This record gives sequence, structure tokens and C-alpha cells, in this order.
Amino acid sequence: MNWISNYVRPRINSIFSRREVPENLWTKCDECGQMLFHRELAANLNVCPNCGHHMAIRPRERFQAFFDGGVFTEVKVPEPITDPLQFRDQKKYADRVREARKTTGEKDAMLVAEGEVGRTPIVAAAQDFSYMAGSMGMYVGNAIIAAAERAVELKRPLVLFSAAGGARMQEGILSLMQMPRTTVAVQMLKEAGLPYVVVLTHPTTGGVTASYAMLGDVQIAEPGALICFAGPRVIEQTIREKLPEGFQRAEYLLDHGMLDRVTPRGKLKEEIVSILRMLLREPPAVMADLPAPVVEVGAAVEPPAAAAE
Repeated sequence: MNWISNYVRPRINSIFSRREVPENLWTKCDECGQMLFHRELAANLNVCPNCGHHMAIRPRERFQAFFDGGVFTEVKVPEPITDPLQFRDQKKYADRVREARKTTGEKDAMLVAEGEVGRTPIVAAAQDFSYMAGSMGMYVGNAIIAAAERAVELKRPLVLFSAAGGARMQEGILSLMQMPRTTVAVQMLKEAGLPYVVVLTHPTTGGVTASYAMLGDVQIAEPGALICFAGPRVIEQTIREKLPEGFQRAEYLLDHGMLDRVTPRGKLKEEIVSILRMLLREPPAVMADLPAPVVEVGAAVEPPAAAAE
């Protein structure tokens, strides 16, 4: 046997022909089971092109698609005490925070930014469900207050994207205190005459629904979003009755008057811009990179065919 041809050469070929294939190239849709290529899914804003199911999207990814040119500036949020109650269940709360920050790369469950949307200056805030289920703690309360104060300072509307499993139990009563704090922050906007638009995404539940998520001047939801205080399973077990089909979903709430719109993610930007400019009593935005053509009053405008000739 020739050990060079039988062992060395195959070994060398296997090393140089080896290709590293990322494990996250494909994502399975939770609704229809379709396997989706990650680039195609990202280009469609994490909405399944096969069935239209809206998957979770991170705040930074959302803002990159939402703000003009993907350009925005983060608004600084005061950091609270990390573990005020020295809470511990299966593991220390401080360890959970460190793990969540390492996994998501974010300080906490809400990102606040400012920029332009359809040439309309705004302040925006978005919750990150991947950070401890987007739970509302002291940082989230500080973030909403910082967003409202910045909006009042700049005289801009506030757009908030909610996604939460409720209040953060590891902070106890301190997390529940964020409900009145955020309500006062929303009142600041109303007293300043500034629009406050809320986009409820899947899921928005618990104390978040019972406070700032349902106080918008206009309430919009993404299709199929679960929006509730107590979940449907808890309600069924309590009243021991079968709930209606689609109970507590966005479409059900729209039919029962709790929402103003149910809008697909791809059309949210255009709709929010139109709503904001109406509330601000400004002319419709030009949804393009170039400004609208200026036509003198009384000047004759030739049709495109005649102008081409």
C-alpha cells in the first residue's frame, strides 16, 4: 500500500475542500413550516413570504428599515440599579441580566432612537422580546420617560413598538411602578400637543398592555399579534369556557373597537408617516429620495408623451 496516496492525499483534500456553513442559513416558519433562506427572510422584514406570518424582529433591524436610509441616533437612557431586590430564583437576577446582554448585545429590553421617517422628524422606541421576553422593568420605564422627554424637547411625535411578556417579576413592585411612571410620560406628550402612535406587535401582554401600550392617539397592530392582559389559556381555565376563535388577536380587537388599524409590517412606515403628518397638520410626505417638482401657479403642464417629443 502506498501510504501517501491512500492516507496523506485524502487527508489533504479533506482539509482544503472543507467549507464552513453557518447553522443559521435557514429559518422554519412557525405558522406554515416553510424553510426560508435567511437573506430572503431579512429582506422581507422577517415576514414569511409564503403565508405572511410575522416573526419577531429586533429593534435595530426594525429601525434600519423604518428610518430614512436606515440612519438614526440613539437616545441615552439613564441606567437604574441592576438588582435592587437581590432577587434569586433558579439563578441570580444579575446573572440573568448579564446573560441577556451577552446574547442580545443590548443594555436592556428597549431601544430609543431619533431620526426621520418619510422626511418627518420623530422619536421612536422599540421593545426587544429576545431580552428576557421584553419584560418591563425599571430600565424600560426610564427608556419611555427618556423618549417622551426627548420628543417634548425637540417637539417631535413619539412612535412606540411594543413587544412584551409583561412586567419583570425579578424587580417586584418596582417593575409595577413603571405603569404609572410611563402613563405620566405619555401625558407629557399629550400636554405638549404631540402625537403618540403605538404599534403593538406579537406578543404584547400584561402590565405593558395595561399602561403605555394602549394609550396611543392611534393604535396600530401587526397581523396576528397577541394583545392582552391575561393570556387566553388563563382566561379559559378561570371561566371554564371555550373562547371565540382568534380571541385576543389583533384582528379580533380591531373588530371590537380596541384598535384603529391592523397593518402588515411592510406597509407600516408609509401608514405611520401619513398618520403623523395628518396629526401634525403638515402636507403629505414625498415618499422618494428626490423632492417633489415645483410647478408655478397657472403654468401649463405638458403630458409625458408630448414632453418626450
